[in-house]
Amino acid sequence: MQEFRVRPDPDDPRLTRRVTGLDQDGRAVETSVVVERPLTLFLNGQEIVTMMTVGDFPNYLAVGYLLNQNMLQPDDRVTAIDYDEELETVVVRTERKTDYETKLRKKTLTSGCAQGTVFGDLMEKFEEIRLDPAALIRTSWLYALSRKINTAPSLYLAAGAIHGCVLCEEDRPLIYMEDVGRHNAIDKIAGYMHLEGIPPQGKIFYTTGRLTSEMVIKTVQMGIPILVSRSGFTAWGVELARKADLTLIGRAKGRRFLALAGEHRIRFDAPAAEGDGEEPRHQRKSSLSDDGPA
Repeated sequence: MQEFRVRPDPDDPRLTRRVTGLDQDGRAVETSVVVERPLTLFLNGQEIVTMMTVGDFPNYLAVGYLLNQNMLQPDDRVTAIDYDEELETVVVRTERKTDYETKLRKKTLTSGCAQGTVFGDLMEKFEEIRLDPAALIRTSWLYALSRKINTAPSLYLAAGAIHGCVLCEEDRPLIYMEDVGRHNAIDKIAGYMHLEGIPPQGKIFYTTGRLTSEMVIKTVQMGIPILVSRSGFTAWGVELARKADLTLIGRAKGRRFLALAGEHRIRFDAPAAEGDGEEPRHQRKSSLSDDGPA
């Protein structure tokens, strides 16, 4: 696949809005802010959830959400996806009859942004998944990915206040999705992989968000053996990654990183240059801490 086969479009007028305000010196300024809008998801005839999203790629978001909540199975045949922009709804129709009334009653909120949701049995298949032990990541790939992703045109560079996730292969970023919540961004990639028939073998998952338990669970469920972030870790995220033998790399900035799980997949073929930190992000309008954007 070519690099950035799918990528954010910061020039899409639906995704950002210009607003006026004052800066720290009391001067009038105009800046871009990300637009968020509700999207209500239906699976066949049943309402599942209402998500806050920037609104691009609703089909991939809907299917990826259902996959990562175990409401769609990998072999389910999606017969139709109906998106109504005016009604702010998306309906996924499947050949298999579905009924998730009981599961919906167990829904709980997570610590993630934009009211990400997780169901009580999200981990029902977690322990059954076996990630590819032969997969690897070279440090030269990691450094190249960090440079390419952090300098690519994006909503983050245009307006900030957004998360990004990227499906990669070796040193090539393939699918780049952004959204107001990191859960939405990862679900968009899961949906894209399912609908476009892209296998997880040989893939690397990159995220700007924190390496939390849910990010680890979703990456494992997608069958991707390597998860990278420029942000930090949570203790449970590390524990689950070690349990699943997921390679977990955080604080990846410039030629620096920290691996806390699955270190056996790393090949050190490009040593970090002394004093080499994070590459500058041109046109950057907001900042990220080690724990990712708020």
